[in-house]
Amino acid sequence: MQYTEIMVRYGELSTKGKNRRSFIMQLAQNVRGALIEFPALKIHADRDRMHLILNGEDSNLVIPKLQKVFGIQNFSPSIRVEKTPEALRAVAEDIMREIYTGEETFKITAKRSDHGFEMNTHDLQQFLGQAVVDVFPDIKAQMKRPDINLRVEIRRDAAFLSFATIKGAGGLPVGTSGRGMLMLSGGIDSPVAGYLAMKRGVEIEAVHFASPPYTSEQALQKAKDLTEKLTPYVGSIQFIEVPFTEIQEEIKKHTPKGYWMTITRRMMLRITDAIREMRKGLVIINGESLGQVASQTLHSMLAINEVTTTPIIRPVVTMDKTEIIELAEKIDTFELAIQPFEDCCTIFAPPQPKTRPKLDKVQALETRLDIEGMIARALTGLKIEAITPEKSQQEMVDAFADLL
Repeated sequence: MQYTEIMVRYGELSTKGKNRRSFIMQLAQNVRGALIEFPALKIHADRDRMHLILNGEDSNLVIPKLQKVFGIQNFSPSIRVEKTPEALRAVAEDIMREIYTGEETFKITAKRSDHGFEMNTHDLQQFLGQAVVDVFPDIKAQMKRPDINLRVEIRRDAAFLSFATIKGAGGLPVGTSGRGMLMLSGGIDSPVAGYLAMKRGVEIEAVHFASPPYTSEQALQKAKDLTEKLTPYVGSIQFIEVPFTEIQEEIKKHTPKGYWMTITRRMMLRITDAIREMRKGLVIINGESLGQVASQTLHSMLAINEVTTTPIIRPVVTMDKTEIIELAEKIDTFELAIQPFEDCCTIFAPPQPKTRPKLDKVQALETRLDIEGMIARALTGLKIEAITPEKSQQEMVDAFADLL
């Protein structure tokens, strides 16, 4: 069935008081970003709900994309109808003919914002209910939890009929909680952490450390592809590539193997924090899960965190691997994440890393390194690009054309 409008109901925005308007405006902006490929679509956001006027755009293509936008509780695709009882009756009968299988119960729910309409809500419900019974004499009406709830809304400009309520992504509109730097490794955990941070309204920018020639172009592209998987929830994400080869070579050359991982993670955190300051971010986000690897013990986290006072959000810290994988499969990042292209952490992982690194020992070892100079050179070499669904799709088209 093709619809003419989609009515969007907000989620947690109802609790935001004086900030409600700014949250709604941010949600409208995110919806525009997620649906940018539908130029004829128009968005009208008011205090209680948002209306998407499709203007001929294919609702079957719009609906799956709208389901991923955070801040939406649910939405109802609707059909615009001439504001007369006869027109409403005809469309209501057509809808029921298409969706009724002979077993469902039904209910009519009417709402009237145009009080000049010739019927009040009770009369309209009775009128359309009788119309359905005339077509299907054996159908059963049920006021609580009906199988089909046919909704009619009388507004000033037109009337609208809907029957489906589609669950949204929930959460808060991305951007309403500020900006954070996501340390995106290319593994399973960090994209899930980014997804969960966005669900709480955080606008993420993906920071990826690359160490060519030790890490490959495929590994870099994998990180970009993982970022692309997160873009439907917001429309566009900035991807920041950090040159990390010199730093890892210096760490390997001047420090003992057991401390390579601790010092590497401290350098990554310093650089990410500097990028956060440059990009006006508020927090750092990573995919650390407690006890999963050597650098994710509480002792390691304490030694690594010492380099910054910036809050670090770890959305998956208490989740086990099975729970993280389930979420990765849900957001379609798992198959990409397990591709065998190693990132800089795995390439330089020592055979026996310290799980309880001593902070004073770490600080002493770092005196052998030109920390400020290496950070400055890494920041000079940053590469920043916007990742969007359209960009990745075009790259796939181009790649396929090259094979022909």
